[in-house]
Amino acid sequence: MRKFKFTINGSKYNVSIKDLEGNIANIEVNGTPYEVEIDQEVKVQKTPRLVRKSVVNTINDSAILKKNTTVSGYKVEAPLPGNIFKLKVKEGDNVKKGDVLIILEAMKMENNILSEKDGVVSKIHVNEGDAVLQNDVILEIQ
Repeated sequence: MRKFKFTINGSKYNVSIKDLEGNIANIEVNGTPYEVEIDQEVKVQKTPRLVRKSVVNTINDSAILKKNTTVSGYKVEAPLPGNIFKLKVKEGDNVKKGDVLIILEAMKMENNILSEKDGVVSKIHVNEGDAVLQNDVILEIQ
């Protein structure tokens, strides 16, 4: 229903269009109903309705799954979520405290992951380009 206010020869009229079918309109002027014929073509605007198929989620779709790892040595974890940019060591390498093990890219910054103890790299759980979450085990040191 559309409402209009008209002033004709100084008189004010409140007009409501109740129904429009073809070129016949049912209107109400100051509370009095009228049926009028419109001489020109009337374009009726329709609001488009978006129709989508329903989405069915499987059980694992909505959860972020952590990497499942078993750790036997000292574990080096990701300090924040990011991508493994570069592996600086390989399995079997001797490392000392303070050596750069991995470069982690997070928030467009390269972060050096340092060794916290001396030892031998026994297992690497990630590859270059892998995405990791905070506290994911990256590698192990014996």
